[in-house]
Amino acid sequence: MQGLFITFEGGEGAGKSTQIARLAEYLRGQGDDVLVTREPGGSPGAEAVRHVILSGAAEPFGPAMEALLFAAARNDHVEQVLRQAVKSGRMVLCDRYIDSSRVYQGVTGDLDPGLMRAIEQAAINGLMPDLTIILDLPAEVGLQRANARRGAEAADRFEKETIDLHRKRRDSYLAIAAEEPDRCKVVAADRPAGEIAKEIATVVDQLKANRGIKTKRTVEVAK
Repeated sequence: MQGLFITFEGGEGAGKSTQIARLAEYLRGQGDDVLVTREPGGSPGAEAVRHVILSGAAEPFGPAMEALLFAAARNDHVEQVLRQAVKSGRMVLCDRYIDSSRVYQGVTGDLDPGLMRAIEQAAINGLMPDLTIILDLPAEVGLQRANARRGAEAADRFEKETIDLHRKRRDSYLAIAAEEPDRCKVVAADRPAGEIAKEIATVVDQLKANRGIKTKRTVEVAK
């Protein structure tokens, strides 16, 4: 039995965690076996690398070093968790994946596209998402949300960067979606969470139908 691999992408504060949790609840209500995971992280080895990246410890060594660390974490995640989960028929929902590296290290890190492609191919070894949800909203709004969510805690490695970089990342995500429309679905994220969740559920239901994945029971998306 083959499952589905669905990734969620977007800038800081786009609402990925919220929408992943809502979709997971919806799919479980349909009787699906759901795995929720994240990057960097999702496996013991990758979680160890996560702290190094988000703390900013690797930042002085440049974006190439960060890209390699992300790739190492991703490969461990793929081989230890993701590949087998999809093969066993689970619905895998992942907070960030290859597109984050393409945008954060490749575009705004100004790394060579050839280098990024080689690193990506080595890291994922053919495991591409069946669907990527790109949650899109203005960078200013996303940063306001991220700041409110974080409270008194310090901004992480990426949240603290300039607004111009965040705007460039938004544009880069939209460019990826335009280049790969069969995989990527852009969803406006400056709306009520329930409205966004219903749109995402509709997209996923259609993908399941196209792949011949039967729904065990019908449920409504929570408002």
